[in-house]
Amino acid sequence: MSISKTSKYVAGAAIVALYGWIALRGPLGIQSLLDKRQEIRTLQEQNSSMAREVERRRDRIRRLSDSPSEQEMEIRKQLKLLKPGETTFILPDTPPAEESKP
Repeated sequence: MSISKTSKYVAGAAIVALYGWIALRGPLGIQSLLDKRQEIRTLQEQNSSMAREVERRRDRIRRLSDSPSEQEMEIRKQLKLLKPGETTFILPDTPPAEESKP
């Protein structure tokens, strides 16, 4: 009993299809690829956000190094110093509004 040529092609195609299905559904398949792309997108957004933060801080450092008045304001703020005749008002943090219960 010999296997016909057509049966061999059908069996070969079935094996290739099964291998393709397993490869696409497996741990390195399409879902994994989509997950990796989402992770890359998230990391790129975080990187962009951090780059903006770094630039903002560099700008602040530049302003502090170039401007004596900025330096004075920052020192006074950090050390809570006042000039003679100045008054500082410290306000308490307001708690979130609570709903009144009937």
